[in-house]
Amino acid sequence: MGNICRSPTAHGIFDEMVRSYGMEDVIHVDSAGTHAYHIGKKPDPRAREVARNNGYDISYVRARGLSEQDYFNFDYLLAMDRTNLSSLQVKSPLNERDKLDLFLNFHPDKVGQEVPDPYLKDNELFDTVFELVEQGCVHLLRAMRNRHQL
Repeated sequence: MGNICRSPTAHGIFDEMVRSYGMEDVIHVDSAGTHAYHIGKKPDPRAREVARNNGYDISYVRARGLSEQDYFNFDYLLAMDRTNLSSLQVKSPLNERDKLDLFLNFHPDKVGQEVPDPYLKDNELFDTVFELVEQGCVHLLRAMRNRHQL
């Protein structure tokens, strides 16, 4: 929602994976919040710490709000939960709705599941979120490489 926990974690992890495969000229990674709570802010310190402890730097990511242009500029608009997916659907032009999905629907063992929002929860949930997001990124990149023959 606010683009400071789950999405920037996915953004940083996926960005690194894309770079490691040398596909940064083909795949552009970004994240945005469906609500304008934290525009311009770094990811939550707990998200940054868990990412750093697992070898990723997400400190460069800055929160931004979803824009109408995002529907036209990106091939995939992925939500971490059904509430955010619903927000994406409401704001989406009808002819762009096929780009919308739950992030974990790319993970064969997690289809239909949500990445829980750790923001107002126990700090340990950030570890769980990191693991889900990292696994999701692996499967998302695999799906994209297969679908687009990258």
